[in-house]
Amino acid sequence: MSAFEPTRANTRATLQSGLLIGIGLMSAVDEIVFHQLLAWHHFVDARSGAFALFSDGLLHAGELLFLIAGAFIARSLLKTQRFAPRHFKAALLLGAGGFQVFDGVVDHKILGLHQVRYVDPVWPYDVAWIGAGLLILVAGMVALRHARRHCDTP
Repeated sequence: MSAFEPTRANTRATLQSGLLIGIGLMSAVDEIVFHQLLAWHHFVDARSGAFALFSDGLLHAGELLFLIAGAFIARSLLKTQRFAPRHFKAALLLGAGGFQVFDGVVDHKILGLHQVRYVDPVWPYDVAWIGAGLLILVAGMVALRHARRHCDTP
C-alpha cells in the first residue's frame, strides 16, 4: 500500500470490538439496575445470600473483561485508522440485544439461574425482558445492513 492510498477499515475487528462492548454494557445495565438498585434478582439466586452475592461479583468480573477486551481492540483500530464506526454501532446493538435474549432464554428459562422478578405471574416480565432484547437485536441487524451498504472509512 502506498502512502497515498486510504487506510481500509477493518470491519471484522470493529464488529468484534462492538460485540464485546455491547455485551459488557448490557450486562452492566442488568447488574446495576436489576441486581443492585431494584434488587429483583442475583445472577444465581440461591438459598445462600453469600453465594448469590458472589455470583453477582462473577458477573461483574466478566462484564469488565468484555468491556476491557473490546476497548483494547477499538483503541488499536482507532490508532491505526482502521475503525469502522457504522459497523461498531451495529455491533454494540447486536451484542447488547444478544446478551439480553441469551440471559432471558438460557439463564432464566433453560438453566433457571434466576427469574427477572419473583412475582406471580412472571410471564409479563419474561415477555418484556426477551422482547426488549429482540428489539435491540433487530435494530442491530438493520444497522449492520446499513453499514454493509455504505463504505465505512475512518
